[in-house]
Amino acid sequence: MADSGIPTAVAGDEGVRVERRAGGIDRRARFFGSLLYGGLNPRRRAGRRATDHHRPIIDWHGPWLFLSAMLILVLCVADGLLTLRLLEAGAVEANPVMASVVYDDARHFAILKLALTGAGVLTLVSLAGFRVFRLLRASAFLHAILLAYLVLVGYELALLDRLG
Repeated sequence: MADSGIPTAVAGDEGVRVERRAGGIDRRARFFGSLLYGGLNPRRRAGRRATDHHRPIIDWHGPWLFLSAMLILVLCVADGLLTLRLLEAGAVEANPVMASVVYDDARHFAILKLALTGAGVLTLVSLAGFRVFRLLRASAFLHAILLAYLVLVGYELALLDRLG
């Protein structure tokens, strides 16, 4: 495509075809602009064919799912900071996987905690439309994890209040 915006002929395997893009700008070259536009103007909210409507084939997830995912990650960071503060005050880490890391290096603890939580959240968001045992959508697990983190952070705050 020429920069002048004039359609040009392109030779390919199937012969000569006319390039029809207007403006001479490849939309795929603008990564963040395309990401923002696609996030604000979702296209596919259901399957293309009538046989696909029962399948969770979509490009768009609701704002509540995004809010739950972000809150889980924020609460994960808060949980990590509160855990470190509680350990300084004399508490003991109850999770054996995290206990093997937290006592050696707090930086590795934080990285591992956020990476595991982030991978789990990413997996649940990508599978949000799927049903587990034909009963619950995977998004219900994401909301349950959010509730569990709220309870955990509240418990840790109560422990800190009691200790100091």
